[in-house]
Amino acid sequence: MKRKLIPALTTCLLTIVFHVFGADTRTILNLDAGWNFHFSYDIRKNAPLQQVTLPHTWNATDVMKGELQYYRGTGIYNRQLAYNPEWKNKRVFLYFEGANSVADVLVNNKFVTAHKGGYTAFCAEITGYLNSSANNAITVQVSNAARMDVLPLSGDFNVFGGLHRSVWLIVTNQNCITPLDYASPGVYIRPAHADSALANVNVQTKLSLLQPGHQLEVRTIIKDATQTIVAEHTASAGNEQSVEQTLQITQPHFWSGRRDPYLYQVTVQLYQDHQLVDEVIQPLGLRTFKIDANTGFTLNGSHLDLHGFGMHEDVKGRGSALLPADRRASMDLILESGATAMRLTHYPHGNYFYQLADSSGIIVWTEIPLVGPGGYTGTGFINSPELKAQARQLLTEMIRQQYNHPSILFWGLFNELKLDYDDPAPYLAELQALAKKEDSSRIITCATFLDSDYFNTVSDVIAWNKYYGWYGGTFSDIGAWADAMHRKFPGKPIGVSEYGAGANIQQHQEVLKAPDASGNFHPEEWQTAYHEANWQQLNARPFVWGKFVWVLSDFSSAIRMEGNVNGLNDKGLVTYDRKTKKDAFYFYKANWSKAPMLYLTEKRAAQRTTTNITVKAYTNAYHATLYINGKQISTAPRDAIGRVIWENVKLQPGKNKIVVQAAISGIQLQDSCIRTVNNVLKRVK
Repeated sequence: MKRKLIPALTTCLLTIVFHVFGADTRTILNLDAGWNFHFSYDIRKNAPLQQVTLPHTWNATDVMKGELQYYRGTGIYNRQLAYNPEWKNKRVFLYFEGANSVADVLVNNKFVTAHKGGYTAFCAEITGYLNSSANNAITVQVSNAARMDVLPLSGDFNVFGGLHRSVWLIVTNQNCITPLDYASPGVYIRPAHADSALANVNVQTKLSLLQPGHQLEVRTIIKDATQTIVAEHTASAGNEQSVEQTLQITQPHFWSGRRDPYLYQVTVQLYQDHQLVDEVIQPLGLRTFKIDANTGFTLNGSHLDLHGFGMHEDVKGRGSALLPADRRASMDLILESGATAMRLTHYPHGNYFYQLADSSGIIVWTEIPLVGPGGYTGTGFINSPELKAQARQLLTEMIRQQYNHPSILFWGLFNELKLDYDDPAPYLAELQALAKKEDSSRIITCATFLDSDYFNTVSDVIAWNKYYGWYGGTFSDIGAWADAMHRKFPGKPIGVSEYGAGANIQQHQEVLKAPDASGNFHPEEWQTAYHEANWQQLNARPFVWGKFVWVLSDFSSAIRMEGNVNGLNDKGLVTYDRKTKKDAFYFYKANWSKAPMLYLTEKRAAQRTTTNITVKAYTNAYHATLYINGKQISTAPRDAIGRVIWENVKLQPGKNKIVVQAAISGIQLQDSCIRTVNNVLKRVK
């Protein structure tokens, strides 16, 4: 059987397959190259075309111009598709990972399909639209214009227009495992029971059968990490559109988060008259989990503290049109920090990130873009049939497309809905019922900012977005708030879905003073102090089932005019270009990571106005030693939240070299900086 090679970008595709065979099974081809693009408003007969490679967005740079309005309109993508004679008697599908926000697809100028929602995939069969004797024109008209029937209606982030994720061509036989079930893999793997002796795994395979009169069988094989077959089962399909199978794995190896992200591989094969005609490969992770209102989260019977970040798909210069390297870079930062979980906000992210989470052991909360305006004006929900249908569609697509990822343990229903307009609670109860119908195994959650029990009944667990010490209040308030919520709702598991403060790495202060969150001065030192105090409070409360920092990296938001950079939400612990980690990032690394680390804070605050300073380092060593201008000052212990602090350290006028040293298990660590004592504190504007 001849094997075809697939481009490396196959890793971006929804995990329909990990490899493909020759013409007797399915072929998957990447269609990211060769597109022409122009805006729909350019109606000149010979309008200039821009050659683009996907992923692509037309808002990659215009959102950072410091203007409240960025282009939200329509763009048109065109490419040619050469017909392959091997496709005769085959079925051909177009698979879109994401078109933001509404897409109309045409083949040879004939309408094929439309899709609403920019963050979930969609798939359409184009077999009957193809011309077998010539090139075929593919046209995709995409609009990110604001609409009241397309989510999100509002939010503190930009809606990047375009084909911002990859496009693929799928070629199958007449009878195949369907790619048309909400663009899912067509295979649903449900670990039904698992203990140390035995795991029962239910596998449902959905078929699309256009060629009756054949003997059809579904063969399912489970392999362990060494590619050894540990279970297999063959079932007759007859003319059924769905086949259910149960397989057993003896002495199963559990997927245990970052400690041991063990993956099995499930291969589902469709045989027709004893010949292999289709194949889909999916991951399998065996795990048990639960949340308790008093003790928090448990994975495979052991307590696991869920801590990590929220994250947007947004990188400077690329917007949401991320490459695989961008997603790997984000995962590298997450793993370096020592995070155990991620909240993927405020929409389903690209499939490749879920694959990275599976293999890295990061537990994921992913959600639909039912996003309220929080403290801003606008609606997040209106009680219209069109909007409610769209939310149901997106929830169904998200769950079915990402169903088999063991990293996903939480489905999210909404973020920060307000009660100023239509009451969303009755409809949220419907979404909760739909999510449970689609997937009864996972936990349903939501993120609110209203200190009431109004949304407590619409999800299994609940979490709050809290910014004490940034949007009013003091650092210590979050602990008192958590205790009050725990007393008020003793049976409801509560988490913190967002907490954070802004920071411009070019702005500093020697004496801590609360800045205006909406003003132009966001000193890095305040962000650092904010996270130290908030984490100290949250870490002392194990009943808080999840703690998610807002946000991993800075991201663009046209409504933001603050921090001396317009169009940017600067609450990230990493800069928008992903090149600089702020001090607060290293604070969490000292608390979360087991990798030996030592970091001297406030390196960027190099100019000082006083000779008496406080020196602070973050480390997971037991103690560290300070040197000033080559002279040993003292050795000090690490405190409970990863800090080593030296008070009243004397500097000399002019330049001073500050060095800190520590050791962990024989590994020598050192960090240093230069601080210059001047008469005037220079504040970079």
